[in-house]
Amino acid sequence: MSLKPREQARAQGIAKITSVGAYVPPRLLTNADLEKMVETNDAWIVERTGIKQRHLVDEGVATSDLAAEAARDCLAKRGIPASELDAILVATVTPDMMFPATACLVQEKIGAKGAWGFDLSAACSGFLYALQMGAKLIESGAHRKVMVIGADVMSSILDYTDRSTCILFGDGAGAVLMEAGEPGEVGFVDFVHEIDGSGATSLYMPGGGSLHPSTVETVQAKMHFVHQEGGAVFKVAVRKMAELSETLLTRNGLTAADVDLFIPHQANKRIILATAERLGMPEDKIVINIGEYGNTTGGTIPLAMHTALEQGRLQKGMTVLLASFGGGYTVGATLLRWE
Repeated sequence: MSLKPREQARAQGIAKITSVGAYVPPRLLTNADLEKMVETNDAWIVERTGIKQRHLVDEGVATSDLAAEAARDCLAKRGIPASELDAILVATVTPDMMFPATACLVQEKIGAKGAWGFDLSAACSGFLYALQMGAKLIESGAHRKVMVIGADVMSSILDYTDRSTCILFGDGAGAVLMEAGEPGEVGFVDFVHEIDGSGATSLYMPGGGSLHPSTVETVQAKMHFVHQEGGAVFKVAVRKMAELSETLLTRNGLTAADVDLFIPHQANKRIILATAERLGMPEDKIVINIGEYGNTTGGTIPLAMHTALEQGRLQKGMTVLLASFGGGYTVGATLLRWE
């Protein structure tokens, strides 16, 4: 099998991931805990979602705190100081505040004085979108080292009386370091991203923006929590993640059989398995860690990468497919060689 990166994306060189870091807060919220909070039970949650527990922050811990911890872990594994970073991109829907950007806060916390950066909001597809932006900064020759972080404190925007959403999400962060590859390496091969604004109100948080600024009334109406039409999201997520993945593989002359590891967004185990089935991807090629973490939104894919590395399943030379789906609707798929 020969991977041929798309030429227009390789003006100066290739981009590759050189380190992966992760952080989740130590406090757990188990299904047994949720049984005491809402009308649900462990068996139902596991059957419908695959989730057994999720990690939650303590009061006063923000997204920038999780992101900074993941970034420190990533840098430590690479053995370089934060001062070598050129840019920090943070994918999140739960920024510490409307402004400044969470990236600014992370930059200060880790001591990356020479780096610039910004936040990217694309819900559960945010990490993949930021990953491609980081790849282009490297491929263009503009930067040498870019940190891409996916981090969310979803517990800050959940209604723990709404069993349709509170069982799904957890808090966590993952970070990757991107650098230029060596001659002969492949790194990032190709990507497909797509949005569909017609699905904007199927998965969203209506309050807190310019349309519905925070007021007593918006708080009383629970407009500052996640709202989701679960059935609609499920169907579209499976169809679109499979479609974009197939498009990506086909235009690069590959099939599912050529993929060594599939790392999807961890929204729901049934969504993951249904997507893989459409692709013809066997379960032993899929990374699934939703049972431990739940849906950490921007954090799921880097956390899954970290899990795969810890399990010895992600190794040099592997062809890796990433796929995501999130509110917006946002969809993404990325193909890379693990270098």
